[in-house]
Amino acid sequence: MSFRFSSCFPSPRLRPCASSVAFAGLLGLLSFAAAAQAPVSIPEPLNSNPAPARPTDFLSPAFHKQRRELLRAQMPANSVAVLFAAPVRNRANDVDYIYHQNPDFHYLTGYEEPNAVLLLFKEPRTVGGQPGVTEALFTQPRDPRRESWTGRRLGAAGAKGQLQLQYAADNKDFEAAGIKWNDFDKVLFDGLPTDARDDAENPADLFSLVNTFRQQAGLVNNYNPTVSDAENMTRRYGLRNGKEAAGYLGEAVKKNPALATSPLLKDFLAATTDAARKAAIEAHPPGRLDDTTLGEKLGDLRAIKTPEELALLRRAIRISAQGQREVLKLLRPDMGEMDVQGLHEYVYRRYGAEFQGYPSIVGGGANGCILHYETNDRQRLDNDLVLMDCGAEYHGYSADVTRTAPPSGTFSPAQRQIYELVLAAQEAGFTACRPGADFNAPNKATQEVVAAGLVKLGIIKKKEEFRKYYPHGASHYLGLDVHDSGSYGPLMPGNVITVEPGIYIPAGSPCDPKWWNIGVRIEDDALITATGYENLSAEAPRTVADIEKLMAEPSALEGFKLPELK
Repeated sequence: MSFRFSSCFPSPRLRPCASSVAFAGLLGLLSFAAAAQAPVSIPEPLNSNPAPARPTDFLSPAFHKQRRELLRAQMPANSVAVLFAAPVRNRANDVDYIYHQNPDFHYLTGYEEPNAVLLLFKEPRTVGGQPGVTEALFTQPRDPRRESWTGRRLGAAGAKGQLQLQYAADNKDFEAAGIKWNDFDKVLFDGLPTDARDDAENPADLFSLVNTFRQQAGLVNNYNPTVSDAENMTRRYGLRNGKEAAGYLGEAVKKNPALATSPLLKDFLAATTDAARKAAIEAHPPGRLDDTTLGEKLGDLRAIKTPEELALLRRAIRISAQGQREVLKLLRPDMGEMDVQGLHEYVYRRYGAEFQGYPSIVGGGANGCILHYETNDRQRLDNDLVLMDCGAEYHGYSADVTRTAPPSGTFSPAQRQIYELVLAAQEAGFTACRPGADFNAPNKATQEVVAAGLVKLGIIKKKEEFRKYYPHGASHYLGLDVHDSGSYGPLMPGNVITVEPGIYIPAGSPCDPKWWNIGVRIEDDALITATGYENLSAEAPRTVADIEKLMAEPSALEGFKLPELK
């Protein structure tokens, strides 16, 4: 999945009121009860009925505790860090999307429920009347009625016992916990949820928790998350990629005039040299209410994967590679994009991966020239190349593997030439994967090969024109996010990054029409080691010969055919 520089700079979302949704849901429940012609019974509390066994290879409570302690060690004196769980996001009416926790929150706690807030204190504090507290988690309470509809909850006692949090309490106790916010020299937070719905029936939902924090900590009412995100991006990337960051921010200011209110952005965009940009950043450090430092510290921690994390990442990546293998064996011209997507995702579930790490990208022909194509509804692939950018998510960790193949089982001459150019570029990118190298080194290596190759094929006349057909970067971090947190500084052992060059030539391009509608991306996941790299997704074939050989083999899913619906 191609790296997006703009992923560092999310757009704000609206906060729809949940009252109408709740009312509609209430009507639905009443209708359901009436239709059943029987009163709705109230089940026994779920703690009287133990939950069935779950997988045993989740990250351990000891892992999360170690992460919290490492973060606390890096916090400044007399500070508190505040992290919120992710919002519940509405899909339509009374149907929500499957819940996905804030990756930072998951990283530090293992808690997978909404409507929660975590506090970490540099020095011990008194919370809820309990002295000596260094960490406090406020969770949604147990509720047997709701749990019978939406699943089991840990509650405060479960969070304290199972997740081994020092202090845990119901979220309704957050407001009266007695946190003396004004006593801290630094209040660290990493932005605020911008799409939390206000549930009028829940006085301690995420919307209320955020408001309590804003009021008690003194966060100004005109705090603008979009401006904050732009400032954070400037501080994090403005020195390493000054010109690129300035260009991106300049365009962002044109689209959103609110950004022009930031003194930091004004001075940074007015600077014309790296020294002046550095001076602009240093002149506007984060204040007491600091929404920069926490994200930086967490990014540095998350960029270096522990053995426990690598076990989950390896599993996710191997599952994804196996999905590519089985689909390559089954791929036929009469298949559609949805067929291919479904086969990948079936393999994921069969091996225990809970989700996809991102929406599966399956693009045949012209659709393969759309970088993040997600519609996947072309009915027949015919003999066009199909680009399959798919990744399993296993216990929160995401793979990201792309293969491109001909449904006929054999590359045409033109398809083969573009494919082998992309493969050569990827090999150059792998060679650049070594500890101490600049993060952008693999990208530069792939660009040089693609530019020279496109000139040689007569597709472009000058090397500088390569961006027309290779418009994205080659690498991003991989982990709890598919575009994972990290410093984007020099590569270090323990980093897991993608190497994903591509060439996309849509119809109408100023080149020989034989190249039109050829889109090729080859993407693998590389672990940076002490001496170089390890290709974690090597089980999925990459060369033309290996792909064509595998496509001739039978699949374990061969013969799976559903009856026609008439």
